[in-house]
Order: sequence, then structure tokens, then C-alpha cells
Amino acid sequence: MSDTPKNKIKYGLKNVHYAVATIADDGSATYATPVRIPGAVNLSLEPQGDRDPFYADDVEYFVSISNTGYEGDLEIALVPESFEKDVLKAIEDTKKVLFEEVSPEIVHFALLFQFAADKKNIRHCFYNCTAMRPTVEGETKGENIEPKTETLSLRAGSVYFEGLDKDIVKAKTKADTDATTYEGWFSSVVTPA
Repeated sequence: MSDTPKNKIKYGLKNVHYAVATIADDGSATYATPVRIPGAVNLSLEPQGDRDPFYADDVEYFVSISNTGYEGDLEIALVPESFEKDVLKAIEDTKKVLFEEVSPEIVHFALLFQFAADKKNIRHCFYNCTAMRPTVEGETKGENIEPKTETLSLRAGSVYFEGLDKDIVKAKTKADTDATTYEGWFSSVVTPA
């Protein structure tokens, strides 16, 4: 039995990063260095997949469950220009103006982030994300300034890891995760040992 205290709760979202992925023909990925996305407000990713029961002998004889990733939203104060260029493929001209193309290439990326916890913060990595551009909105300033946030719609799928011979959707740390892995979580995308 481990002497490491276990978390009982989680709260707070911070240290959101993205790392552009290059997906190979076999479904594996390599990643660029993670880049911070400041101003994290909310993250909500719902699991996707199906539960498919098979009935025989008048009972639920066998059940297959598919994990097709997650879908949801990342709400942030403002989408950084680096994300607009790296992931949403905005084009910057010589006058430093960003242009949105009609049919940009789809860019895959890992999404890394952290939830605070009562014993040790929990760090997550979704390995194969894509993002839709945010809604453009704003309103006039009244007596008080009320910041408007921007929301990225995300889809998180899987990548193949040869060492496990499995397709993996996400990873997260535990209270007793190796210290080197934990401390380097936002320096490079963690891969299975």
C-alpha cells in the first residue's frame, strides 16, 4: 500500500498548453514544444462513444464499449495569436494583419492542462485535438467593464503508441506520479513508458 496521500477533490483550471502534433500514417504522433494558453476560464469535454449490448439466452450476454474520444469547449479570456496562427492557420502578412482562410488545413495538437487538488495538482494531456474557430462577439462598455471570453470547440481523439500497441486518448497524473514526469509535464508531451 502506498504512503502517498490521495486526492479527494479537484478545483481550478490553469496551465493550459497546446503542442502541435504531426500525425504519421500509422496513427502515431510527434509533438512540438508545448505553448501556454493564458487566461483559462472553463474546460468541459464530454466523453464520446457507444455501449453496444449483445443479447443471448434472454440476457445481456456481451457488451462492447467504444471510446471515440471527447468533445466540448475550452473557454479562455482571449485566443492567443500563436494559437490562431499555429492551429487555426491564420495568415499574417507583412503589415502584421491576421487573415482567416476559407479552407485551412486541419491542425492536430495535444492539449495539456492542470486542475488544482487538495493533495497534489492533477495534470492532463489529450493527445489528438482539433479546434474550431471561436465566435466573434462583444458589447458596449457600461458603468463597469465586463470582459467577454472566447470559446474554442474541441474534439479529442486518439493516437497510436507503439510501446503499448494501443490507441490512447488521454493521460493524467496521480498523486504518486514519477517526479521527473510530473515536473516536465508542460515542457514536452508525455508518452507511455
